[in-house]
Amino acid sequence: MTPPRIKICGVTLPDDAARVAAAGVDFIGLNFWPRSKRFVAPERAPLLAAAARASGAAKLVGVFVDATLEQIIATCARVELDIIQLHGDERADACSRVSGALYRPVWKALPIADRRDLDGLDHWQVDALLLDAPSTGRGGSGARFDHQLAREARERYPARTFVLAGGLDPANVAAAIALVEPWAVDVASGVEVAPGVKDPAKLAAFVAAVRGSAK
Repeated sequence: MTPPRIKICGVTLPDDAARVAAAGVDFIGLNFWPRSKRFVAPERAPLLAAAARASGAAKLVGVFVDATLEQIIATCARVELDIIQLHGDERADACSRVSGALYRPVWKALPIADRRDLDGLDHWQVDALLLDAPSTGRGGSGARFDHQLAREARERYPARTFVLAGGLDPANVAAAIALVEPWAVDVASGVEVAPGVKDPAKLAAFVAAVRGSAK
């Protein structure tokens, strides 16, 4: 089995961006929601992007929560983002407008509390669906949800591309991968010493656990 792709989200420091990219991960998430504990101001984002791109091939994912199309476009004018992740209450038509305006892949994050949240996942016209635990902080809380629901989502919608989030860390990610078999896994708090500050040892352990899941 090929291991899933890895996204490290909530990077706020240039040194962390360089370290994460050098670890060979696939995606680095920059959070542009002002209420996030891991908020990155758009004018500071180019520093992080430059550090990441100088150290590895990770793609940059811009995380937005209920932002206007104009706000997303303005941010992209400051920093070259590879992927747009919508992590708020955006509707399907808003996702389509972002995709059409920016010509970039769009991911939609969805909070999964129970089986009812799995209905209609085939209606989203996006490149990937990120399944996360419900939280007021819109992700990055360390909260978990029943990953059996993520497994059910993958079985019900085999044509969809799923990113698994929700309380992942070096100790539990291999088991989550074995259960869900996602396309990618996403972690923020599980590799941190404080919000937005990554722990090198936890980062290395997480990457090793994901890659070891292929054995």
